[in-house]
Amino acid sequence: MLSQIPFSNLILYPPSLGLLLLVIALLFALWSHRRTAVLISTLGLGWILMWSLPITSLYFGGKLENRYAYVEAARAPRADVIVVLGGNTQANRANWFEPYNRATAFDRIDRAAALYFAGRAPKILLSGGALEGKVSEARIMAKVLRQRGVPESALILENDSRYTYENAQFSDRVMQHAQLKRALLVTSALHMPRALATFIQRGIDAVPASSAPQITLPDDEPLNPWLPHIRSLEASRTIIKEYLGLLGYRMRGWV
Repeated sequence: MLSQIPFSNLILYPPSLGLLLLVIALLFALWSHRRTAVLISTLGLGWILMWSLPITSLYFGGKLENRYAYVEAARAPRADVIVVLGGNTQANRANWFEPYNRATAFDRIDRAAALYFAGRAPKILLSGGALEGKVSEARIMAKVLRQRGVPESALILENDSRYTYENAQFSDRVMQHAQLKRALLVTSALHMPRALATFIQRGIDAVPASSAPQITLPDDEPLNPWLPHIRSLEASRTIIKEYLGLLGYRMRGWV
Protein backbone atom coordinates (compact mmCIF):
# COMPACT_ATOMS: atom_id res chain seq x y z
CA MET A 1 0.00 0.00 0.00
CA LEU A 2 1.23 3.49 -0.81
CA SER A 3 0.64 4.62 2.78
CA GLN A 4 3.29 2.16 3.92
CA ILE A 5 5.93 3.33 1.42
CA PRO A 6 8.35 5.99 2.73
CA PHE A 7 8.12 9.24 0.75
CA SER A 8 11.74 9.04 -0.44
CA ASN A 9 11.17 5.53 -1.82
CA LEU A 10 7.95 6.57 -3.53
CA ILE A 11 9.65 9.53 -5.21
CA LEU A 12 12.55 7.39 -6.47
CA TYR A 13 10.14 4.74 -7.78
CA PRO A 14 10.84 5.20 -11.52
CA PRO A 15 7.31 6.05 -12.73
CA SER A 16 6.87 8.53 -9.85
CA LEU A 17 10.22 10.25 -10.34
CA GLY A 18 9.83 10.20 -14.11
CA LEU A 19 6.43 11.88 -13.87
CA LEU A 20 7.77 14.46 -11.42
CA LEU A 21 10.66 15.32 -13.75
CA LEU A 22 8.28 15.64 -16.70
CA VAL A 23 6.14 18.08 -14.72
CA ILE A 24 9.25 20.10 -13.82
CA ALA A 25 10.32 20.01 -17.47
CA LEU A 26 6.91 21.36 -18.50
CA LEU A 27 7.29 24.25 -16.06
CA PHE A 28 10.72 25.11 -17.49
CA ALA A 29 9.25 24.96 -20.99
CA LEU A 30 6.52 27.39 -19.98
CA TRP A 31 9.24 29.71 -18.67
CA SER A 32 10.96 29.52 -22.08
CA HIS A 33 13.89 27.44 -20.75
CA ARG A 34 13.57 24.89 -23.51
CA ARG A 35 17.05 23.38 -23.27
CA THR A 36 16.63 22.79 -19.57
CA ALA A 37 13.17 21.35 -20.17
CA VAL A 38 14.54 18.90 -22.78
CA LEU A 39 17.34 17.84 -20.43
CA ILE A 40 15.03 17.24 -17.47
CA SER A 41 12.43 15.39 -19.55
CA THR A 42 15.18 13.21 -21.03
CA LEU A 43 16.39 12.35 -17.53
CA GLY A 44 12.84 11.48 -16.45
CA LEU A 45 12.12 9.26 -19.42
CA GLY A 46 15.59 7.72 -19.20
CA TRP A 47 15.10 6.82 -15.52
CA ILE A 48 11.83 5.04 -16.36
CA LEU A 49 13.31 3.27 -19.38
CA MET A 50 16.40 2.12 -17.50
CA TRP A 51 14.39 0.46 -14.73
CA SER A 52 11.85 -1.01 -17.16
CA LEU A 53 14.62 -3.17 -18.62
CA PRO A 54 15.03 -6.54 -16.85
CA ILE A 55 18.81 -6.28 -17.26
CA THR A 56 18.80 -3.36 -14.79
CA SER A 57 16.91 -5.29 -12.11
CA LEU A 58 18.99 -8.40 -12.79
CA TYR A 59 22.22 -6.44 -12.37
CA PHE A 60 21.44 -4.27 -9.36
CA GLY A 61 19.18 -6.80 -7.66
CA GLY A 62 21.65 -9.60 -8.36
CA LYS A 63 24.50 -7.70 -6.72
CA LEU A 64 22.52 -7.79 -3.46
CA GLU A 65 20.86 -11.19 -3.79
CA ASN A 66 24.07 -13.03 -4.67
CA ARG A 67 26.30 -11.50 -2.00
CA TYR A 68 25.65 -14.55 0.17
CA ALA A 69 25.29 -17.95 -1.44
CA TYR A 70 22.00 -19.77 -1.02
CA VAL A 71 22.31 -23.19 0.62
CA GLU A 72 19.74 -25.95 1.04
CA ALA A 73 18.31 -26.24 4.53
CA ALA A 74 19.99 -29.59 5.19
CA ARG A 75 23.40 -28.09 4.38
CA ALA A 76 23.02 -24.95 6.48
CA PRO A 77 25.22 -24.69 9.59
CA ARG A 78 23.78 -25.44 13.02
CA ALA A 79 22.90 -22.64 15.39
CA ASP A 80 21.06 -21.97 18.64
CA VAL A 81 18.14 -20.18 17.03
CA ILE A 82 16.59 -19.32 13.66
CA VAL A 83 15.76 -15.59 13.55
CA VAL A 84 13.04 -14.72 11.05
CA LEU A 85 12.51 -11.07 10.13
CA GLY A 86 9.04 -9.73 9.46
CA GLY A 87 8.15 -7.68 6.41
CA ASN A 88 7.32 -10.49 4.05
CA THR A 89 4.62 -12.68 5.52
CA GLN A 90 2.61 -12.77 2.29
CA ALA A 91 3.15 -15.41 -0.36
CA ASN A 92 6.00 -14.69 -2.77
CA ARG A 93 6.66 -15.34 -6.40
CA ALA A 94 9.50 -17.81 -6.78
CA ASN A 95 10.65 -15.54 -9.61
CA TRP A 96 9.82 -11.85 -9.90
CA PHE A 97 9.47 -12.07 -13.69
CA GLU A 98 6.92 -14.91 -13.62
CA PRO A 99 3.21 -14.77 -12.74
CA TYR A 100 2.37 -15.72 -9.18
CA ASN A 101 2.08 -19.49 -8.76
CA ARG A 102 0.85 -20.77 -5.42
CA ALA A 103 2.51 -24.13 -6.01
CA THR A 104 5.97 -22.56 -6.27
CA ALA A 105 5.52 -19.59 -3.91
CA PHE A 106 8.13 -19.55 -1.16
CA ASP A 107 8.68 -17.04 1.61
CA ARG A 108 10.61 -16.48 4.82
CA ILE A 109 8.26 -18.65 6.87
CA ASP A 110 8.82 -21.57 4.48
CA ARG A 111 12.57 -21.10 4.82
CA ALA A 112 12.38 -21.03 8.62
CA ALA A 113 10.26 -24.19 8.72
CA ALA A 114 12.65 -26.00 6.37
CA LEU A 115 15.64 -25.08 8.54
CA TYR A 116 13.84 -26.13 11.72
CA PHE A 117 12.74 -29.53 10.38
CA ALA A 118 16.26 -30.07 9.00
CA GLY A 119 17.47 -29.83 12.61
CA ARG A 120 19.53 -26.68 12.08
CA ALA A 121 18.35 -25.05 15.35
CA PRO A 122 15.93 -25.98 18.17
CA LYS A 123 14.30 -22.54 18.44
CA ILE A 124 12.73 -20.02 16.05
CA LEU A 125 12.72 -16.33 17.00
CA LEU A 126 10.08 -14.40 15.05
CA SER A 127 10.79 -10.67 14.88
CA GLY A 128 8.20 -8.16 13.70
CA GLY A 129 5.74 -5.71 15.21
CA ALA A 130 2.28 -4.73 14.03
CA LEU A 131 2.33 -2.67 10.83
CA GLU A 132 -1.43 -2.27 10.87
CA GLY A 133 -3.92 -3.06 13.62
CA LYS A 134 -2.90 -4.80 16.82
CA VAL A 135 -1.64 -8.17 15.60
CA SER A 136 2.13 -8.30 15.17
CA GLU A 137 3.85 -9.93 12.22
CA ALA A 138 5.56 -12.22 14.71
CA ARG A 139 2.17 -13.57 15.82
CA ILE A 140 1.05 -14.02 12.22
CA MET A 141 4.20 -15.95 11.39
CA ALA A 142 3.88 -18.05 14.55
CA LYS A 143 0.34 -19.07 13.62
CA VAL A 144 1.50 -20.24 10.18
CA LEU A 145 4.44 -22.17 11.63
CA ARG A 146 2.21 -23.93 14.18
CA GLN A 147 -0.09 -24.96 11.33
CA ARG A 148 2.94 -26.47 9.62
CA GLY A 149 3.83 -28.57 12.64
CA VAL A 150 6.35 -26.44 14.51
CA PRO A 151 5.60 -26.86 18.25
CA GLU A 152 4.68 -23.85 20.38
CA SER A 153 7.63 -24.59 22.66
CA ALA A 154 10.06 -23.91 19.79
CA LEU A 155 8.70 -20.42 19.04
CA ILE A 156 9.91 -17.16 20.58
CA LEU A 157 8.09 -13.96 19.63
CA GLU A 158 9.49 -10.44 19.41
CA ASN A 159 6.42 -8.29 18.78
CA ASP A 160 7.72 -4.72 18.82
CA SER A 161 10.21 -4.10 15.99
CA ARG A 162 9.13 -1.94 13.06
CA TYR A 163 12.19 -1.97 10.79
CA THR A 164 15.48 -3.79 10.32
CA TYR A 165 17.51 -1.94 12.94
CA GLU A 166 14.89 -2.68 15.58
CA ASN A 167 14.75 -6.31 14.40
CA ALA A 168 18.42 -6.57 15.35
CA GLN A 169 18.15 -4.47 18.52
CA PHE A 170 15.18 -6.31 20.01
CA SER A 171 16.28 -9.76 18.81
CA ASP A 172 19.61 -9.17 20.52
CA ARG A 173 17.85 -8.52 23.83
CA VAL A 174 15.72 -11.65 23.49
CA MET A 175 18.72 -13.79 22.58
CA GLN A 176 20.77 -12.53 25.49
CA HIS A 177 17.89 -13.17 27.91
CA ALA A 178 17.42 -16.71 26.55
CA GLN A 179 21.21 -17.29 26.39
CA LEU A 180 21.11 -18.00 22.67
CA LYS A 181 24.46 -17.31 21.04
CA ARG A 182 24.44 -18.17 17.34
CA ALA A 183 21.61 -17.32 14.95
CA LEU A 184 20.62 -18.40 11.47
CA LEU A 185 19.23 -15.20 9.97
CA VAL A 186 16.24 -15.64 7.65
CA THR A 187 15.06 -12.90 5.33
CA SER A 188 14.82 -12.39 1.57
CA ALA A 189 18.06 -12.62 -0.42
CA LEU A 190 17.63 -8.98 -1.48
CA HIS A 191 17.31 -7.79 2.12
CA MET A 192 20.07 -10.01 3.54
CA PRO A 193 23.09 -7.68 3.00
CA ARG A 194 21.51 -4.89 5.05
CA ALA A 195 19.96 -7.22 7.62
CA LEU A 196 23.12 -9.26 8.24
CA ALA A 197 25.31 -6.16 8.48
CA THR A 198 22.91 -4.69 11.04
CA PHE A 199 22.92 -7.84 13.17
CA ILE A 200 26.70 -8.12 13.04
CA GLN A 201 27.06 -4.45 13.99
CA ARG A 202 24.99 -5.27 17.09
CA GLY A 203 27.54 -7.94 17.97
CA ILE A 204 25.23 -10.86 17.14
CA ASP A 205 26.85 -14.04 15.81
CA ALA A 206 24.55 -14.26 12.79
CA VAL A 207 24.87 -16.57 9.79
CA PRO A 208 22.99 -15.78 6.54
CA ALA A 209 20.23 -18.25 5.68
CA SER A 210 18.14 -16.29 3.20
CA SER A 211 15.46 -17.52 0.86
CA ALA A 212 16.55 -18.32 -2.68
CA PRO A 213 17.19 -15.36 -5.04
CA GLN A 214 14.05 -14.22 -6.83
CA ILE A 215 15.39 -11.68 -9.34
CA THR A 216 16.68 -14.15 -11.92
CA LEU A 217 15.86 -15.04 -15.49
CA PRO A 218 12.83 -17.38 -15.43
CA ASP A 219 13.13 -20.94 -16.70
CA ASP A 220 9.63 -21.30 -18.11
CA GLU A 221 8.90 -17.85 -19.56
CA PRO A 222 10.99 -16.48 -22.45
CA LEU A 223 12.36 -13.11 -21.43
CA ASN A 224 14.61 -10.73 -23.32
CA PRO A 225 16.51 -8.79 -20.63
CA TRP A 226 16.96 -5.84 -23.00
CA LEU A 227 13.26 -5.27 -23.69
CA PRO A 228 10.98 -3.36 -21.27
CA HIS A 229 9.00 -5.54 -18.86
CA ILE A 230 6.36 -4.37 -16.39
CA ARG A 231 7.64 -6.56 -13.56
CA SER A 232 11.06 -4.99 -13.85
CA LEU A 233 9.45 -1.69 -12.86
CA GLU A 234 7.65 -3.47 -10.01
CA ALA A 235 10.94 -4.94 -8.78
CA SER A 236 12.72 -1.59 -9.02
CA ARG A 237 10.94 -0.14 -5.97
CA THR A 238 12.28 -2.82 -3.62
CA ILE A 239 15.75 -2.77 -5.16
CA ILE A 240 16.04 1.01 -4.85
CA LYS A 241 14.69 0.80 -1.29
CA GLU A 242 17.49 -1.59 -0.32
CA TYR A 243 20.23 0.60 -1.76
CA LEU A 244 18.76 3.64 -0.03
CA GLY A 245 18.47 1.60 3.16
CA LEU A 246 22.12 0.58 3.04
CA LEU A 247 23.17 4.17 2.46
CA GLY A 248 21.01 5.45 5.31
CA TYR A 249 22.17 2.75 7.72
CA ARG A 250 25.82 3.49 6.95
CA MET A 251 25.28 7.20 7.53
CA ARG A 252 23.74 6.40 10.94
CA GLY A 253 26.45 3.92 11.87
CA TRP A 254 24.00 1.03 12.01
CA VAL A 255 26.04 -1.15 9.63
